[in-house]
Amino acid sequence: MMPGDRILGAFAGVAIGDAAGWPSSRHRAGVHAPWSRRLHRELDAFAEEHRVTALPVPFALNQPVAPLVIGPSDDAEWLAWTALTIDQDRAEAFTGLAGRDDLRARISVRTALDNLARGLGPPASGHDNPHFFDDAAVVRAVAFGARGLDPTADAQVTNAGDGVLGAVAMARAIGVLVDGGQMGDAVEAALDALPDDTVIGRATRTALAVARRAGDPFGAVPALDAALFDHVYSYGVAAAETFPVALALAEVSGGSPGTAVPAAACLAAAADSAPALTGALTGAFTGHGALPPGWSTTLTGCCLPELAGVDLLDIARGWIA
Repeated sequence: MMPGDRILGAFAGVAIGDAAGWPSSRHRAGVHAPWSRRLHRELDAFAEEHRVTALPVPFALNQPVAPLVIGPSDDAEWLAWTALTIDQDRAEAFTGLAGRDDLRARISVRTALDNLARGLGPPASGHDNPHFFDDAAVVRAVAFGARGLDPTADAQVTNAGDGVLGAVAMARAIGVLVDGGQMGDAVEAALDALPDDTVIGRATRTALAVARRAGDPFGAVPALDAALFDHVYSYGVAAAETFPVALALAEVSGGSPGTAVPAAACLAAAADSAPALTGALTGAFTGHGALPPGWSTTLTGCCLPELAGVDLLDIARGWIA
């Protein structure tokens, strides 16, 4: 298998996993008029008030339905942006986004853009950040891993601690797989980047042990939920939770996207990005040719409007050509 096919697999895997998670349709609904999302919130409040179990899902009403067709959303778009700007100084690339009111991003990225706008550059822009621990940089690290590059400078713009360690681990794992390595080699490369005395290091080793005991991805879902998630915090994007899930499911599946990604999507508390990270790892292992062809890689512009209609794989192919 050529490295180019594995790069395409990593990118397509992000798109597929991104689409599989339940938050994806919520993100894509961002291209619709604000009133539609307000009505969604009102219907949710109605269900709460009247104790009914019919919960609203994203809907188009009298707007285009295309954005709600299953497809990639936030993770794929930020990967695309990273790939397009990867040769730029990372602080400069992010500074170019500062002040824009038409983009959607994680709290870590939003805070970093505010920090950059007031002259606070990396690593302080990522450290002085309430979501320094999230996985925004881990998603972007797929691009760095595919190019064999260190993601640290990029990660430090928006993150610190576990957020940076997760990005480095992800890039190393993707790099091994793109170069033709086995999933076990990728797991070892990731673990080498995660010290035992860090939260993400302990969580990753726990997740691997739990999944190995379960023996298969779907069987591992309840045990991973019990071992990694306390269900106390309001956001499911901590790098110390989503990356361990992705690595463990990628390994126990033997690198199979068809079993690992759906299992990641079953973990509701991590479904905003764990399926996309799982898809990246397994797609980089199998290559693009082994992925199911029915999944879209076309972006809607729900986070970065200029990417509407862009095919994520066209960006990857531009690297390979």
